[in-house]
Amino acid sequence: MEPQKTRFWAGNIVLVVALIILLNMGVLSERYGMGAVILWMALVALGFYLIMSGKEPPGSMPE
Repeated sequence: MEPQKTRFWAGNIVLVVALIILLNMGVLSERYGMGAVILWMALVALGFYLIMSGKEPPGSMPE
């Protein structure tokens, strides 16, 4: 698999984990406080970074 596609799918997996954390944020924030929110924000940032770094450069589409 190409590195761009690997980063793209890894980013999607990280964002799914962030979604699961977001859906359980009530319980997690009671137990871990602001640490749960910081973890969620870090996962979202990492997921978006991986997705954006896995994109093909502009102009790579065939005409």
